[in-house]
Amino acid sequence: MSEIPPPLPPSTLVPRPSGPDAGSNRPRAASGFTLVELVISSSLMGLILVSAYLCLRGAISTQRLIEPRLDVIQTARVVLDQMSADLRCACPLSKEAEFLGVHRMAGEVEADSLDFATHNYTPRRPREGDFCAVSFFLDKDPQTGRFSLWRRRNPTIAPDPLSGGIREDLAEGVAGLRLEYSDGYEWYESWGEVEGQGKAQSSLRYHGNLYGLPEAVRITLWLDANSTGSIPRGPETGAGAEEPPLVFQTVARVNLAAAAQASSSSGASGGGDSSTSSAGPTQGGNR
Repeated sequence: MSEIPPPLPPSTLVPRPSGPDAGSNRPRAASGFTLVELVISSSLMGLILVSAYLCLRGAISTQRLIEPRLDVIQTARVVLDQMSADLRCACPLSKEAEFLGVHRMAGEVEADSLDFATHNYTPRRPREGDFCAVSFFLDKDPQTGRFSLWRRRNPTIAPDPLSGGIREDLAEGVAGLRLEYSDGYEWYESWGEVEGQGKAQSSLRYHGNLYGLPEAVRITLWLDANSTGSIPRGPETGAGAEEPPLVFQTVARVNLAAAAQASSSSGASGGGDSSTSSAGPTQGGNR
């Protein structure tokens, strides 16, 4: 009696193809994207590229607008630091003119000037000390028609404290300079014996801005935003549009103002006492 072979496992069973192509050896067609899928993907790709281009163009335009103004901002910071350093160490210039602040107008431009002395100076030559006469003023360039901020420094003792020394250009393209002075109570546009204009009679202190040193000086500086001529003109900024000037302001406190006021007050009181004591014997002698 013959033995029956065991059945094959299911994994070894290979189904035979059925249908009209059961006996053919043609390869099966490869799958791909439909036309709708291609249109949608192309539209999304174009939208992403356009958005990236607009963002890049905006960043470049912003950089081109900001970079020239960074130079102006840096110039203003340096100038205000220099003026504040000189004012913090300010001292009386002379007996006739201790501190002179003049309000001036050059057409429609505020062009205030200031004359004083400062201890903010390091001697570099013989016959020089830390006492230096300083002046700040605006001067117009006849070629460009623009104003520049100048500083005059004279570290030597001169008969005329308002002249001499060396001039240095601090900033170009200045659109205005305003200097205001405070005596601790009010702000004034001038200081010192300037054209006979003093403090109002009804003020808390009688003619307080005609002598001595101010308690603080407020500096307002206008700089042309396109002083270098590198800001582009186009549809973004407006072709031919006038850029408004950039405004910078700081307040510098005069550290020696209280000491100068105390010395002047003590001198005035001492003079009054001596006049009173000298008047006593005179009256006695007349009697």
